[in-house]
Amino acid sequence: MVWHGKTVGYALSGSHCTFAEVMPQIKRFIDAGASVVPIVSQTILTTDTRFGSSESWQKQLKDITGNDIISTIVDAEPLGPSKLLDVMVIAPCTGNTTSKLANAMTDGPVLMAAKAQLRNQRPLVLAISTNDGLGFNAANIAKLLVAKNVYFVPYGQDAPIQKPNSLVARMQLIMETCEAALAGKQLQPLIVERFND
Repeated sequence: MVWHGKTVGYALSGSHCTFAEVMPQIKRFIDAGASVVPIVSQTILTTDTRFGSSESWQKQLKDITGNDIISTIVDAEPLGPSKLLDVMVIAPCTGNTTSKLANAMTDGPVLMAAKAQLRNQRPLVLAISTNDGLGFNAANIAKLLVAKNVYFVPYGQDAPIQKPNSLVARMQLIMETCEAALAGKQLQPLIVERFND
């Protein structure tokens, strides 16, 4: 697929343990010639963890994409009327974000951007990372699986013995999922083995 001339909205929510895994996936879009608009949830802006500081993750996003980060609802809202994004990715997409999206809650920039994307009937790609994907959040994932213009990066249990309800997307398939989504298709197989690397 030709990515030159395409604009990708790349949103991150608070599954900090996957950030190191998704940053190279953002660079893949840039290397392929796409423009990437970074969007972050409030937790990215305010939380330092053992996986890295808020400041360092924000700097990486700006350095990789060359664009300012959308970090407020006010900044995300114009994505709807402007129809800027050809495809939008939420990676990682936490259980909290999944739940809110499935239940039409818009309380932050990532969810506002997602709402704007769906308003434009353009593809929204979710790369889930949640400890309760086979627990309470299974119902929310099911709602989104049948939603129009919503696609999933193939996912599986990342630690089935230690965390039997946990699901994580195979992040290295983000670009391929987006390519399929732009063609109106779900990348298959959807359910895959997903072991910690």
